[in-house]
Amino acid sequence: MDNGMVVLIMTGICALVLLIGLLKRRAEILLNVLVRTIVGCVAIIFLNDFLQKQGIPVSAGLNPLNILTIGSLGAGGFALIYGILFYSLL
Repeated sequence: MDNGMVVLIMTGICALVLLIGLLKRRAEILLNVLVRTIVGCVAIIFLNDFLQKQGIPVSAGLNPLNILTIGSLGAGGFALIYGILFYSLL
């Protein structure tokens, strides 16, 4: 084997290791977004029920925009949705 072939094989192995690391990171990010979305949707359901029992006329729906907001921003998105609803109540 000549030096050019060895360099090519080593470059291929390094690229494969970097690709595996990138795919692992993307899977981790996707799982994180999925968990935030599910927890946020459950929190919306429970908070809507709590506010209804308290007689406060605020309720956030489970629509694609709210789900996307909570999935991407997490707890900040949850607070943002209810902050907008309480602001419109004023």
